[in-house]
Amino acid sequence: MELRLLYSRGRRLLVRLLLLACAGIAPASAAGGRWELLHRSIGVSAMHMQLLHNDRVIIFDRTDFGRSNLSLPGGRCRVNPRDKVLPGGDCTAHSVEYHVASNSFRPLFLFTDTWCSSGTVAPDGTLVQTGGWLDGYNNTRTMPACAGDKSSATGPRSRTPSPPAGDGSLFIFASNRAILLDYKSNKVVRTYPVLAGGDPRNYPSTGSSVLLPLKPNPTEAEVLVCGGAPKGSYPSSRHRHVTRTFVPAGDVRADQDHRRLAGVGHRDNAVAAGDGRHDPAPERRAATGVPRLYHSSVVLLRDGRLLVGGSNPHIYYNFSDARFPTELSLEAFSPEYLDPSNDMLRPRILNPSPTGAAASVTYGAKLALKFSVPASARRRRRGGAGGGGSLGVVSVTMVAPSFTTHSFAMNQRLLVLEVAKTAVVRGLAGTYYVSATMPATAVLAPPGYYMVFVVNGHVPSEGIWVHVQ
Repeated sequence: MELRLLYSRGRRLLVRLLLLACAGIAPASAAGGRWELLHRSIGVSAMHMQLLHNDRVIIFDRTDFGRSNLSLPGGRCRVNPRDKVLPGGDCTAHSVEYHVASNSFRPLFLFTDTWCSSGTVAPDGTLVQTGGWLDGYNNTRTMPACAGDKSSATGPRSRTPSPPAGDGSLFIFASNRAILLDYKSNKVVRTYPVLAGGDPRNYPSTGSSVLLPLKPNPTEAEVLVCGGAPKGSYPSSRHRHVTRTFVPAGDVRADQDHRRLAGVGHRDNAVAAGDGRHDPAPERRAATGVPRLYHSSVVLLRDGRLLVGGSNPHIYYNFSDARFPTELSLEAFSPEYLDPSNDMLRPRILNPSPTGAAASVTYGAKLALKFSVPASARRRRRGGAGGGGSLGVVSVTMVAPSFTTHSFAMNQRLLVLEVAKTAVVRGLAGTYYVSATMPATAVLAPPGYYMVFVVNGHVPSEGIWVHVQ
């Protein structure tokens, strides 16, 4: 298996991810998508976010910047003698659980400092959250996908922004160079050339990277590295600090498009709060009115929206003495494929049910999906032939929800599944059956929970959860 390294120097990526044919069907433009303010304040700044398979998002900040704007329930307080700011007690929450369906949130109890920490979801759906700062550096915390607070254990942990390669090796990138490591034998499999120009693309210049979607037959792994700043320019450069996030059709969105250096909270260089796209003819996405700077995060939701929160760090929660104050709001971005003008082309998965329990699948097995397309059903009722131009090339994608923080979407991967068969369901107008082949091994898709989408051209369905094991 070949692993290729792509990189982008400029303001927008100019490469299109040619994964899915549209068969003449393209989603209608919605002026670059639409932003929705979900909450003006959730009480904490969304420095870290993780979607779980119960459609709830765990959001948390850090504990070493003093009190948040959300009280713990029942008069509960966090008394941690090792806390550097409030060792005598802190009665505010530094974490919340956001419920997507009801657009509600509740405080969670977080004991040790989680600043700059890491996270992943275990095969059983439990959030395993590691490391942090000060008293949290040696801690491991867990959060199951159900009601309840976090629990914790101890042991040294660290954060790595390096995505796994498609053959089980570990791709490691630092500054302007990269290696491929066989971590089992502790051998460097390949040393990649130094990037042209030699400009650094990670901390403190804070670029980002993503393992691009994995396609079947053959499966090639490509890592996209972008952002950073010219060599020697820190801390004066206006460079890009971005988070790369998959959307269901296989595109990579560049959300939280900032001009910001790591850790800078009071610089007043221009802020571009918007959305870019991995596209040969990039369009300007709709801009949010909320600057999303360093320490903001974004995750893909099962309904196709992007959940965005957080912003710049400050000493304590600062709302007055800063041009860009501490940001507690929570927004959702709906890309153009969610515009109502595309509803007639949007697949709807009927079975397995999107609201039911996660479908259990094994490696190499066939996943059977029954779905409908409204435009096709209407055409059939009017006596048209088989759906005509309403059903394009049907694809099935599978997305692992990422742990997002500090411009990295950890553990994020998208797989385009091999479609074995697509057929019309007799007697049901506009209803179809598609059979997709699951990845063959855990190297391609580690065991755990994934969102699966049916994509009609470039218009995705609402996802369903599947449990791969």
